[in-house]
Amino acid sequence: MRMQKISVLTLVAVAAGLSLTACDNGSDSSSAPASSSAAGSDSQGQAGSDQAGSAGSAKTDSTSANGAGTRISNNSGTAANSGSRAGSGHASGSACRTANLGFTTSGAMAEGELIINLKNNGAGTCTLHGFPGVDLKGRDGTVSATRNKVAAPDVSVAPGDETRFTLHYPPNNSGGSGVTFTTLVVTPPNETHSHTIAQNINIPATQSGPAISVDPVGSGK
Repeated sequence: MRMQKISVLTLVAVAAGLSLTACDNGSDSSSAPASSSAAGSDSQGQAGSDQAGSAGSAKTDSTSANGAGTRISNNSGTAANSGSRAGSGHASGSACRTANLGFTTSGAMAEGELIINLKNNGAGTCTLHGFPGVDLKGRDGTVSATRNKVAAPDVSVAPGDETRFTLHYPPNNSGGSGVTFTTLVVTPPNETHSHTIAQNINIPATQSGPAISVDPVGSGK
């Protein structure tokens, strides 16, 4: 009986030890996955944070790049506008305007020629280049002068100075009354405004000679 009791006690002790060992093993097994899970969460959280930070940085860089592009565009526009303002001033050397010119006529050396003088009454130097428009008007109608085949020079006229051009027409040597014009309508080169000059010009009624023509401003000066 005593040996049986000892055996029973021994078995109970062994069983208890095995139970404790099983509990310990279960505890370790459950704690390991928990630790791994926590580590995975930390790793994923850190990776997500890094990715978010990278995305934020990329967005910030992109915004900065766009902002820089806008600034460059604005600077370019400012420079262009500044250049435009600098080039838009009507300083010395701008085109002569009809309103700033004085118109007079004088006889030429040859018959059938009339000199038309253009005086700069403006405050600054102005320029002329090309042919003027000249219309001869009278009670019998209007005739427009044609352009001669003469090269047009660049003409610069200081305040108070003059330049000129020559009108050519066939003089009336026929002995008849011919056709008389009493008005010249002169339009300077590159202008749309005209000036009217009272001037008598008589040409043959039947124009068989040279046509009425005009030289460019400044030619022969």
